Amino acid sequence: MQVQIVEVGPRDGLQNETQTVPTEAKIRLIGLLAEAGLRRIEAGSFVHPRWIPQLADTADVFRQLPRSPAVTYSALVPNLRGLERARECGVTEVAVFMSASETHNRKNINKSISETFPVLREVAREALALGMRVRGYVSTVFGCPYEGAVPLDNSRRVTDELLAMGVYEVSIGDTIGVATPRQVQETFAVLVNDVTSERLAGHFHDTRGTGLANVAAALAEGIRTFDSSIGGLGGCPYAPGATGNISSEDLVYMLHGMGYETGVDLQKLIEAGSYIQRQLGRPLPSKVLAASLAQAETCAKKEAEGDTA
Repeated sequence: MQVQIVEVGPRDGLQNETQTVPTEAKIRLIGLLAEAGLRRIEAGSFVHPRWIPQLADTADVFRQLPRSPAVTYSALVPNLRGLERARECGVTEVAVFMSASETHNRKNINKSISETFPVLREVAREALALGMRVRGYVSTVFGCPYEGAVPLDNSRRVTDELLAMGVYEVSIGDTIGVATPRQVQETFAVLVNDVTSERLAGHFHDTRGTGLANVAAALAEGIRTFDSSIGGLGGCPYAPGATGNISSEDLVYMLHGMGYETGVDLQKLIEAGSYIQRQLGRPLPSKVLAASLAQAETCAKKEAEGDTA
């Protein structure tokens, strides 16, 4: 059984870093992710650099990416100006975003939920007219850092509105990592009944250590597409306390162990994680990455000891 992985590390992961990764390193990372077999990679964001300075070079990244018909490189766009910048760089898929929580939406977008709909509707209409595909994100579905619990009806309304705009898939986000498997299963049971599992994806953060368990719960409800971030990079600038997305390495390891196919070479994915970890100069949260690097170090020491024996 196949599961699709949407790699969001180059965008959702790097946007939360205090340091800015050089353009050439981002391009190298994205290349390594593609070599590992990932076919959907969110490579950047056309949000104004004033708000996300770490991704100010997104246009340069897209212009220099090695193109392949097998790989879709997408970008986040907030408005028509962002869409125009994406079009100029040859982007073929864009993502629009909003929250299920009113307060988080205002903090993140500076608009109410109702005020956001017409903006995104315009973006989607224009993108579709240009022949682009449009994906949607709904943040804070399982909890908001400002309001706490978020009514499921909020998420249903936003999801329905996005799909009505022509969005082909809606990613349901646990932005601050508060969800538990039971909550995930109950939420997706309702949403799947509303719109079918094929048009939904799961986007989980591992703030409280339940990220992979939540993936398993979503799988039980028929969800077969998940967002993840290389090394477990990520967070949200407008969600205090939120830590990284679920790690791509950990997700692939678990899915393969459960008998799912992803098309991803885990060893090559670990190499990509190791690369960006070296670039950032600090250990990343991925448990599979840490275990693999530790194992490799142990093997190297044993070989060195054998050579000197």
